[in-house]
Amino acid sequence: MAQMATLTAKQANEYLNARPKYPTIWYKVLAGRTSNHKVAWDVGTGNGQAALGVADYYEKVVATDINEKQISLAKPHPKVTYLHTPASMSDDDLVAKLGGENSIDLIVAAQSLHYFDLKRFYAIVRRVLRKEGGIIAVWVYNDLVVTPKVDAIMKRLVDSTKPYRTPTMNLAFDGYKAIEFPFKNIRLGTQGRPKALEIPHKLSLDGYLGFFKSWQPLVKAKEQGAELLKPSMINEFKEAWGDQNQVKDVAYRAFMLAGKL
Repeated sequence: MAQMATLTAKQANEYLNARPKYPTIWYKVLAGRTSNHKVAWDVGTGNGQAALGVADYYEKVVATDINEKQISLAKPHPKVTYLHTPASMSDDDLVAKLGGENSIDLIVAAQSLHYFDLKRFYAIVRRVLRKEGGIIAVWVYNDLVVTPKVDAIMKRLVDSTKPYRTPTMNLAFDGYKAIEFPFKNIRLGTQGRPKALEIPHKLSLDGYLGFFKSWQPLVKAKEQGAELLKPSMINEFKEAWGDQNQVKDVAYRAFMLAGKL
């Protein structure tokens, strides 16, 4: 269902360390919208962060990813079953591993929907999501707000990635405004009108620069021979940051879509 395995496997360790933590209130709100709390499915689980958050509200979480390296780095949890689901796995096999038709109370896809084969994924969603009381929620973050000086340099860097971004990446940069999401509105973001959210976080300068190490537009550009984050720009970031030992309050801009059958 996804195309991201090769790219993220190269950066799996950096990705694990740089990714922000999703607010726990998100999981509580989503759990409050499902009638049952037996099984949740975290699709494209990556390091398992969303699966662990969902596990506080559901008896069982099945967390799947086509990237075996990411699965190997995911944090174990007694309620979470991690499954490597290669693209070659048949839909019927996947449905069976998830627990069968009409069996999932909550489906989440954090920072991953734009990589999926949406036609195939949504067909599976319609099979496994509970017809009554089940919901699907997806979200993406696409910007990092620090200070005006730092953000101005960041904007120049973001703009420089445009020639190297794929249409898939642009779905994320656009905050899921243009992505297909054919589910009934539950007032947590719907097709064409995602719900704007923020993810508060704390970052040191090293952590901020570490974010770029796993940032896929830069990785993609580097694969094509372009080093966009030049030493001169890193020095600009350092100067704009100020005290290099200071940990700053930052915010990731995020966007959510959620719905039901």
